[in-house]
Amino acid sequence: MTSVHHVEQAIGAARLLPVVVLEDAAGAEPLAAALTAGGLRSVEVTFRTDAAAEAIRIMAENPELLVGAGTVLSPAQVDAAVEAGAKFVVSPGFSPAVVERCREAGLPVYPGAATATEIHMALDAGLSIVKFFPAEQIGGAKMIKALAAPFRSVRFIPTGGVNTANLPDYLALGAVFAVGGTWMVAPDLLAAGKWDEVTRLTAEAVALVAKGGK
Repeated sequence: MTSVHHVEQAIGAARLLPVVVLEDAAGAEPLAAALTAGGLRSVEVTFRTDAAAEAIRIMAENPELLVGAGTVLSPAQVDAAVEAGAKFVVSPGFSPAVVERCREAGLPVYPGAATATEIHMALDAGLSIVKFFPAEQIGGAKMIKALAAPFRSVRFIPTGGVNTANLPDYLALGAVFAVGGTWMVAPDLLAAGKWDEVTRLTAEAVALVAKGGK
C-alpha cells in the first residue's frame, strides 16, 4: 500500500488534482498517457459510472500515475477501490463509515467538508486534509479563508466550479493543499477521445499552477 506521505507528496507537489468521470474504461489507458504527457502525476477517478473500477484498474497500471477513487459513498465502494488499485479515496461528504474503512485498509482519505462542523468531525477522526465541495457554490476562496482562520491545521482541496478564471484566488491561499479540476478532463473531451487536447489543457493547467494561477 502506498504510504500517506507518498500520496500527499504527489498531490501537494502538483497542487492540481484532475477529477475524471469516465463512461467507458476503453479510454482509461490513453487518458492516463495524456495526463502524464501533460505533466500531472495524480488523478481522481470518480465512482459516478459503471466503468469506474475498471478504469482505475487500468490507469493504476501506469507507473507514472497515482490513481485515487472519488465519489466514494460507502465501505463497499472503498473495498472496490482497493481491489481496483486505488491509492487514495475522496468522498463528497463526511462519512464515518467510509473514513473507518479507509483507515482499516491503510488508505489515505479526503472526505468532503462544507461546514465548520464537518471540518471538526474530520479533525476528530484524525484527518487534516479535506475536500471543500462544492467549492464555488458554498462561498469559494472567501469561505476557505474564513474557515481556515479557526482551523489553522486544516488544508483544503476545493473542488466544484473551479476553472482557470478563479484558480488564482484558490492558489493564493496557504490553506489550499490542491485544487480539484475538471476542465482539462471534461467529459466531452473524453467521450470524443481528444487525448491531444487533454494533454494540451493539462500542460496549460500545470504551467498556470506553477505561476500561482496568474
